[in-house]
Amino acid sequence: MTGEITLFVNPAAGRGRGRDAAQPAARALRGAGFCVRTVVGTDADDALARARAAVRGGTGALIAVGGDGMTSLALQAVAGTGTPLGVVAVGTGNDIARALGLPVRDPARAGRIAAAALKEHRGRPVDLGRVGGRWFGSVLASGFDSRVSDRGNRMRWPAGRLRYDLAILAELAALRPIPYRITLDGGPALEVEATLVAVGNGPSYGGGMRICGGAELDDGLLDVTVVGECSRATLLRVFPRVYRGTHLGHPAVTVHRAATVALEAPGVTGYADGEPLGPLPLTAEAVPEAVRVLVPAPAVP
Repeated sequence: MTGEITLFVNPAAGRGRGRDAAQPAARALRGAGFCVRTVVGTDADDALARARAAVRGGTGALIAVGGDGMTSLALQAVAGTGTPLGVVAVGTGNDIARALGLPVRDPARAGRIAAAALKEHRGRPVDLGRVGGRWFGSVLASGFDSRVSDRGNRMRWPAGRLRYDLAILAELAALRPIPYRITLDGGPALEVEATLVAVGNGPSYGGGMRICGGAELDDGLLDVTVVGECSRATLLRVFPRVYRGTHLGHPAVTVHRAATVALEAPGVTGYADGEPLGPLPLTAEAVPEAVRVLVPAPAVP
């Protein structure tokens, strides 16, 4: 393993926290004896091209500094390559880091964890989801939540979180069931009227909403949470339970597990790790041990 480590930085993450977090993470890695090189792209495509070049060049690890979007971009560069991934989580969601047991908004500690894992040649092999050539670490969302994202992305005002709050209200007003066709592991298709369908490699999205609360990162399977047809009142009543994962026991919710999941529904966009994949139909597959992540040492009993 080379002693050069690549910091993959989103300077805009967390309202500027990405830029500020790079320095304490870099100091922790340099203090452990590593040479640190920083990669910052002019846009997502340029950043990914630079990250892939670092991986091809034999970097000892690619360490994403930012939120879930930056971590997801890093996955596109390291998945299937053997290059370990580190995560310095300083974004607004940080669902991938939480699922891995990594610190959130503590870049110095995250840097020390990555350095120690590299020194000890230790890493956790974890699964990823894949749709075509695109990898994801947390959840593929579709239905009500993806329509909220679609609407929020189209809005030019207001800025920030309020935009998505307004998008939620607008989509609630237009709430209607979506006819889905779901195929699990190539078996008979399930035809359901659903409010949303989420396919989870990890348990949460949206900053802690445990939509696929039982999903595990190393079981070789994807969890499929189907929220059936429900009224606005029911959706509003059940929604707060998503943060605890207790919505999974509601009669309107069904959970499946499969290695491959095909989703079909008219007029629905799929989002993975918060980024748009494109319109359904889409097929997701679980890829076991697709990436090795630099995580804390296991606790000693």
